[in-house]
Amino acid sequence: MIEIRDLQLLNALARHRHFAKAAEECGISQPAFSMRIRNLEDRLGVSIVRRANRFQGLTEEGEMIVQRARRILDEAKALEQQVLASKGEITGTLILGVIPTAIAFTGQLITHLRQAHPRIVTRIETMSSTAIQHRLDEGSLDAGITYGDSIGTDLRQVQPLYEETYVVLVPSHMADETGPIPWARVAEFPLSLLEPQMQNRRILDRIFSDQGLHPDIVAETSGFTASMVMAREGLAATVVPSVLVHALGDLEGTKVLPLIEPVVSKPICMATLARQPELPTVAALRAVVTSL
Repeated sequence: MIEIRDLQLLNALARHRHFAKAAEECGISQPAFSMRIRNLEDRLGVSIVRRANRFQGLTEEGEMIVQRARRILDEAKALEQQVLASKGEITGTLILGVIPTAIAFTGQLITHLRQAHPRIVTRIETMSSTAIQHRLDEGSLDAGITYGDSIGTDLRQVQPLYEETYVVLVPSHMADETGPIPWARVAEFPLSLLEPQMQNRRILDRIFSDQGLHPDIVAETSGFTASMVMAREGLAATVVPSVLVHALGDLEGTKVLPLIEPVVSKPICMATLARQPELPTVAALRAVVTSL
């Protein structure tokens, strides 16, 4: 009989594609992890992993086993949550993939979820919109908060959340303006922006390109924190979502200026897999989103 624990290890290996990282996530030593995978192969009589000096991927049989393993793990998770829900309590861990621009909104959303269901534990992972789509498809995310125009609706339920708009956070000494400014003016500041592979950065690059602008980019970051610190220290301006500035409030030494010419907005949504039956934790999250 295949053990659930072995399926959990295999699923972690398929996600990380690295024995040491998968073993660390699962809380066991790498030799013990490798031995369990080898024993699983012996039990099933097939090779699951292509081996060399390092992980080389899964065999064709391994890919099939991982897909079945994920469905089994999903069913086990649903069963556990449904049994607890039948007793009147919704509990469990909810894994959310969130684009960097939506982190502030997600924090507010989880506050409402926590008030309604205090026994749900939420794990928030910041990632690109592409990674969210991939992780949803493989079943390692319960929900993704991402750009509405970057997520397909096949096998997914999509709920609109809000329209993302943008402001420039600029060191006070760099700008005399106190009201809205055009993107052409933003291009004159030294800028710290997200890395090029992030969807938000691609949106900004497209805006600048459409205007024939060539911004002075002095730094690229994987999240907004470093860029906002640079703005506060007077080193560079940064373009951030309005929702983030509203959540954090005033930052000393900076100005928040709305952006016009053009006024740009992008739809943000929450996507979940169309499971039947739906996980109680996911159903609770969707209900909170609907109520907001």
